[in-house]
This record gives sequence, structure tokens and C-alpha cells, in this order.
Amino acid sequence: MSTTSAVPRSGAGSRANGWVLALLAFAQLIISLDFNIVYVALPDIGSKLGFSAQSLQWVVSAYAVAFGGFLLLGGRASDLLGRRRMFVLALGLYAASSLVGGLAGNPGTMVAVRAVQGLGGALLFPATLSLINTLFEEGAPRNRALAVWGGAGASGLTLGALLGGFLTGAFGWASVFFVNVPLAGIVALAALAVIPRDPAAAERRSFDLPGALTATAGVTLLVYVLVEAPSAGWGSAQMVVCLVLAVLLLAAFALIESRAADPLMPLRLFGNRSLAAGMAITFIFMGTLSALPYFLTVLFQSVHGYSAIQTGLAFLVPSLSIATGTQVGERMATRIATRTTLFTGLVVAAVGTAVLAVGISAHGGYLALVPGLVVAGIGQGITWTGMWIAAASGVAPGEQGIASGMASTTQQIGGAVGLAILIAVANSGTKGKVGDALHSAMADGTRTAVFIAAAGVLLGALVALTLPRRAAAADLPAPADAPEPAPASSAH
Repeated sequence: MSTTSAVPRSGAGSRANGWVLALLAFAQLIISLDFNIVYVALPDIGSKLGFSAQSLQWVVSAYAVAFGGFLLLGGRASDLLGRRRMFVLALGLYAASSLVGGLAGNPGTMVAVRAVQGLGGALLFPATLSLINTLFEEGAPRNRALAVWGGAGASGLTLGALLGGFLTGAFGWASVFFVNVPLAGIVALAALAVIPRDPAAAERRSFDLPGALTATAGVTLLVYVLVEAPSAGWGSAQMVVCLVLAVLLLAAFALIESRAADPLMPLRLFGNRSLAAGMAITFIFMGTLSALPYFLTVLFQSVHGYSAIQTGLAFLVPSLSIATGTQVGERMATRIATRTTLFTGLVVAAVGTAVLAVGISAHGGYLALVPGLVVAGIGQGITWTGMWIAAASGVAPGEQGIASGMASTTQQIGGAVGLAILIAVANSGTKGKVGDALHSAMADGTRTAVFIAAAGVLLGALVALTLPRRAAAADLPAPADAPEPAPASSAH
């Protein structure tokens, strides 16, 4: 068992840490690539495996539910069982489930495979993020590492759309799963050679099984309701029962954590203003800015008639803008307070999102969207880097895994909530329409949803103002036994 103390850290300039960062960034690229690559292949998967129009969504939903439900467990497992160990295990799950997915011959197998891939993502994401937050010192080294990691994620979104279109057209839908097998396998093997071994435990820590069970079941049910309710109906008996159970389980989890000697999620972490604000911003970020690719995909393919390849190419501009923004965000967070960085990034993103909405129409061309895509993308990249810096600041090394799990859980829930609300708004005027009238209604609904997203991003900017101001002296992470982690800016 690994210790909860920090893995020895060094500056980002060392050759060893350079290889580690490259590996962690590549893992993030795999996660984001896998997200988009399956979207492009969905029509082929549905027709070849016999999915109904209603059940096909579970190729996406099974992944989202498992990913969101197990993030807290994955984050704590990284702290207690070892970050490198969980990193390698998660990649192994990715490789094995992708192999089975490519061989799947029926809907049931495919949905089960996607759930296992979601579990792999829930273990991999917090392990990757906590490795960055413990191997790179708080301040400039960590900020640079997070910017590289974020840039890799942005690149993966574009590569996923492009690669998904190419592979599906050339080799069939199964190839979008098979491609993950060598990628995940190579990274897992390289991790054993490059990432430092998990140190021996300095003290024996207990695993909060009641907390793990109630948190995982509660969050899984909550994400399930958020994903399924838009199609099943918010007032359906199944959704109401699941929502009530989710609330009861999460209430039981809070009670268990308040009394546990070694809790899964120490409630005192909410006293860290930087982490709490970072979690709120990740919720808003995913519910607004990260919903934009969905609406752009609908606009490009269903309204403007783009092919899968053309859609992938259309995402080059926003993806490059986001990647640029992550680098700008790193430089800003290193020179000024995280608070200012996040506020600036969110205001820029809100302005860009509003400009994007103005350019949306049923008959407008791609060039009308480019100014908004560029400005919103840069703001999104600045925010992406800054919000993870905020979520890690002032957190003890032995609790970086659960802090990463907390922030990424709010990220997933925010994405489900925001997408459900915005889709309902976008589709409200399309009922009964066909042809050009339907295309116009879809474009109008998309424009309205994107304007609402811009307003939500501005709300995130106000949340950023609750972050601690930059301290006069260098901020240091709180010791593991501190009753309340010191609120720290990641700028030095």
C-alpha cells in the first residue's frame, strides 16, 4: 500500500519529470480522444449492432454514468493504494474493455463495455491529475504541467473527431475501439518505467467502505437521472424513485463522513476556499462551455449538412484556440493570482460565447462562427488551466487524489445538468417541424441555448471572485493533519 504523503517532487525542467509529464499528457489525450471518437461512430454502431433509436444513447450514457459515479472512489483509491498503481490499472481496464468493445456483437455487450471504460476513466482521471499535483511543485512548475496536460486534452478532442471519421469510413466502427488497445497498453508499460514507484506506507490507513458504497451509489444514481430524464421524462416514476434514492444515499454519505475516523472525503476540505471555488467553477464550466461541442455538432451535421470528416475539420479552430488558451492561462496563473486568471478567462469566454451565438443561423457560413470560436476557445483554455490549479491549491499531498476526484465529480455532474437544460431549451421550438422550417428552428434554438450558456459563464466569473486574493508571501500546502488547509493561490 502506498503512503498518503507526497511523492518526491522536483521542478518541471528536469529530464525525468519531462518524460513523466509527456506520459501524463498522453494519458489525458487518450481520455479526450476516446470521448469524441465514439460520437462520430455512433450511427454505424447503431445500425451494425441493432440498437434502437432510443437505446443508442446508452453507448454514450453508460460511459458517462460509470465515469461520474466512480470518480470519488477513484480519487481516494489513488491516495490510499498508490497513484502509479491506479494509473496503470485504469489503462489496463481501458485496453481490455476497448478490445472487447471492438469484438462486441450485440447492444448488451457494447453497453457493458462502455460502462467498464467509464470505470477506467474514473480511475485514470484523478490518478493522472493527482500525479501532476504531487510530482510538480505548487506554483510555476505545476502551472506549466497543467497547461501541457490541458493542451493535450484539447488536442484529443480534435483528433478524436478526425480519427473517428477516418477510421469509421475506412475500417468500420470497431476500429475506433481497437485503436485504444495499443495506445493504452504502451502508456501503461511506459508508466512502470517512467513514473516513480509508489512509496511504502508510512502509516496504515483504513478504507472507508460505507462512505465508498454510499457515495458511489448516490452519485451514480444522480448522474443516471441527469442523463436519462430528458428522454424518459423528469416526472416518470423511475426517475423520481432514482432521484429520491440518490438524495438519501448522498445524505447518508455526508453523515458517515462527518463521523468516520478516516473518511473517504474529509468534509474539512470544503473549508479550503480555493478547492470549493474550483469545484463550483468546474461545475459551471462543464454545464456551459463544454456543452458547446454538442450544439456545434448538431449545427454542423443536422443543419448545415457537414460530413463526419468536415465536422472534425470544423473543430480544428476551437481546439487550437483552447490549446492556445491553456498556455496563456499557465503564464497568467504564474505571474498573477489564480483569482484574476479565472475571472479574466471566464469573462473572455462569456464574450466569445455570446459572439458565437450571434453568428449561428440556419443559412450562415462557417466564417460567421470563427470569431466567437476563437475568443471563446481562448477563454475556455485559460479557465481550464486555472480551475485545476485552484482545485489543487492548499491541498495536502496525501489528499490530492480525493481533491481531484471531488473537482472532477462536480465537473461530470455539471456537464449532465447543463446539457440537459440547454438541450431542452434548444429543442423547445422544433416539435412538428420538418425540412427548412426544422433547420431554422434548430438553429434558433441552438442560438438561444448558446446565449444562455454565455450568461452561465458570467456567473462563473462571479464565483471566481470568491477565491482567495494573492498572498504577499509564497503560499504553501497545508500539512496532512491540518484542520483546515491554507487557502493558497497557485501564483508565485
